[in-house]
Amino acid sequence: MRLLLGGYTADMGGAATGIGLIHAGDPDGATADGQLALRTEVLPVSSPSWLARHPRLDVVYAALEFRGEVQAYRRTGPDSWTPLGRAVPAGEAVCHIAVAPDGGSLVASCWSDGRLVRMTLDAAGAPSTPIVAPAAADPYGPDAPAERAEGDVDLAAAARALREAAGPEFAHLIPGSDRPAPAHPGPDEDAGAARPSRSHQARHLPGGLIATTDMGLDLVRFWRDGGARGLRPVQQVALPLGSGPRHTLWHPSGHLYVLTELSREVFVLSADREGVWRMRSATGLLGSLDDDTAAEIAMTPDGETVYAGVRGSNTLGVLRVSGAGDRLEQLALVDAGVSWPRHHVVVRDTLLVAGQHSDDLVSMSRDPRTGVPGRVRHRVGVPSPTCVLPVA
Repeated sequence: MRLLLGGYTADMGGAATGIGLIHAGDPDGATADGQLALRTEVLPVSSPSWLARHPRLDVVYAALEFRGEVQAYRRTGPDSWTPLGRAVPAGEAVCHIAVAPDGGSLVASCWSDGRLVRMTLDAAGAPSTPIVAPAAADPYGPDAPAERAEGDVDLAAAARALREAAGPEFAHLIPGSDRPAPAHPGPDEDAGAARPSRSHQARHLPGGLIATTDMGLDLVRFWRDGGARGLRPVQQVALPLGSGPRHTLWHPSGHLYVLTELSREVFVLSADREGVWRMRSATGLLGSLDDDTAAEIAMTPDGETVYAGVRGSNTLGVLRVSGAGDRLEQLALVDAGVSWPRHHVVVRDTLLVAGQHSDDLVSMSRDPRTGVPGRVRHRVGVPSPTCVLPVA
């Protein structure tokens, strides 16, 4: 299998020089369990920190984080790619790209200025016409309405009510949704400053909805694609103050799993019969450290096991999907095999983990019964990797 690698270049303190290419065993195979080999730096470009594929075309998109742009690349051979059109401005520190299932548009998320930007994709896959979505407002800020709009969920109040109902013997088992986590560090933040919006990811859901995370304002927002009018807001769910929702995962049961960077929890959201999204459960990553930060969340092909990366202690939380997909149970917290596991993907029975600070990519096999990863099987040195994209 072929894997494209995003990474940080010197302009963001990294050692990469652009998009890299890895062969995992047979490059034309469908598995990634073979020896890992760095082939070449395919495309020299500034800090391509996130990569995404077009659903039908041999086109990939790179979030050029330092430049705040989205660039498309067209495949010209098994191991070669070339720029497709010009880079399109998105916003400050664009860090994620989500391509629509129909291939007609993409949504770019920007960390520094909080922008969500919809771009149209033409028949060749080239992006254009960036439209900025309505900005988020802090649900915990001084200007937040005293009464929440219909569909907004106050998880702090829900946690307090649950602990009161559980009584003193069992109250400690309820997630501490009213206990603020430490503020996210940033050069523009201090104790008295307004919290900045930090858009981090968009995900297209079945039925045409789009879910986005705002790590700075603890929000999961839901949208409809309005075409030339951009994204149209539908609802938002406020997660606990200071939790920092980062990345999401769609489970085939109809639940959205939200990994929080700062509180290191996985929240399970789903829509009720009226289409209103609510929290169903929350699972903390037991064994992680107070100054750890969660990164990526991924799932096995059968939907039974979820992996959450933890930077700092450099571990992977292994969780089993329970009930009707509405609950997660932690099985283990295992060594990630790298330093600062920024991103990981599952390819059949293999888990691939990118170590941003250790400058490497590793592969691990999963136990077929429990899903728990074993020891590192293969390792290859790669500079400052931030994203792994299987392209076969």
